[in-house]
Amino acid sequence: MAHKEILTLSDHKSQPCTLVWLRRDLRLEDHAAIAAALQHTESLQLVFIFDRTILSALPGAGGPTLLEDRRVAFIHAAVTEIGQRLESAGSHLIIADGDPRQLIPELAEQLGASRICFAHDDEPEALQRDQVVRQRLQQKGIAAISVKDQCIFERREVLTAAGTPFSVFTPYKNAWLKRFTPDDAAGRATGAGSANLDGIGSGLARRLRPKTTLPKVLQQAGPTLKALGFSAGNLHELKIPLAETGAQILLNKFKPRIGAYKTARDFPGAKGPSYLSVHLRFGTISIRELVRFAMQSQTVSKNSEGAATWLSELIWRDFYMQILHHHPHVVTRSFKAEYDAIQWAEGPEADALFAAWCAGQTGYPLVDAGMRQLNATGYMHNRLRMVVASFLTKDLGIDWRRGERYFAWKLNDYDLSANNGGWQWAASTGCDAQPYFRIFNPVSQSERFDERAAFIRRYVPEIAALDDRHIHAPWTAPALTLQAAGIVLGKTYPMPVVDHDQARQKTLMRFSVVKKKA
Repeated sequence: MAHKEILTLSDHKSQPCTLVWLRRDLRLEDHAAIAAALQHTESLQLVFIFDRTILSALPGAGGPTLLEDRRVAFIHAAVTEIGQRLESAGSHLIIADGDPRQLIPELAEQLGASRICFAHDDEPEALQRDQVVRQRLQQKGIAAISVKDQCIFERREVLTAAGTPFSVFTPYKNAWLKRFTPDDAAGRATGAGSANLDGIGSGLARRLRPKTTLPKVLQQAGPTLKALGFSAGNLHELKIPLAETGAQILLNKFKPRIGAYKTARDFPGAKGPSYLSVHLRFGTISIRELVRFAMQSQTVSKNSEGAATWLSELIWRDFYMQILHHHPHVVTRSFKAEYDAIQWAEGPEADALFAAWCAGQTGYPLVDAGMRQLNATGYMHNRLRMVVASFLTKDLGIDWRRGERYFAWKLNDYDLSANNGGWQWAASTGCDAQPYFRIFNPVSQSERFDERAAFIRRYVPEIAALDDRHIHAPWTAPALTLQAAGIVLGKTYPMPVVDHDQARQKTLMRFSVVKKKA
């Protein structure tokens, strides 16, 4: 549905309803905004806007060819599934393409909505957008109700005894756990329950606005990916379970593995993580459901350690969200102001090193494998995120913001607060960051976490024939060993772009200068 079609609608008014604006909550189960709307009205209308201000800002958007973006394709699959479920109940998901600051108030007015419900989003640009929407709704006499949905505790809900925000994770986690009660993770009932998530339960179905009561132009199917200017790329080839149904598939597969999570999570060649991060990012599964599962799993002795570790990772997510809320300057500057004075490497040589890092051509196999995994799939194992971020900032001396922006472009699960927090942690510029003198050795990390090099061989096939001893540092292999493996360093695989020991000394000097001034 194009924006201009909404503008030509007549002043159609119908029975009062509540508009539910889906954003980062692309599901029907355990849905805070839908649950809130059900408390206020007998008639619900769901809407999703492909935000053109976001889509147009993606690198390569608006060009002559379709832009491959797995995230847009993931979102499209999620809203398509929701739409199909609503259609099965005789309702309809309105899907539009444009600027929600204009479209949402217009839709609310044209549908005779008395209020609109949506979930909080504390990213700076989202806050600005929502403020405009609220103001325009207020001018039309339409109430705006926003609710917490992305995390368990947000904003000022977990504070120090002095009433200030936490900036160190462990005390925050302890306070989080002390405050937590089962009610905090209780499901937000919507009545959407249906076998196999292929329809709508009667509890929600009877409250949805019938499709036939909508103006004809609003009954149309949403835009295709092609109409949006995008293609799915290799999303389907990657066989990532999509939408709310896919999130449940992944969760059910992870449940038997949670007991081993504490150890298995560190090995990129093992099936250790839950792989739910992209689903959390776009809300195809509820954070409350995952916390409930983690809490329940802790009561089973064989799963307790793995579940506690996984729960801690979920709490890290809340932690970084509240950091972004209280310290929005971290989007463009260091959390620790003194580290804005660091002299990062710049110029043609730094640009060439950055390009080698992006392409997975640094000569350090684990770093290269991680970057190639990111480029090929949009996913990167968490251990590797730390390794490649440390390498960029502390081996290559390149500003963490360049790496953060590259991840923002490539990651399927890109989340501003978590991505920013992770990068500033690795660069030692953030809150509760690793000490600046802690510098990951990419070779020892490789030997420890990919000992048999299964992961390296998958993503760096040109050195796959090397033995397990030398594959972590090919430049240390004897000439005959390299020859037997068909490797010519500098031609078939690069020599290391930097010497780690020398780079380490430069980093210590770079940070020590700043520390002395501080």
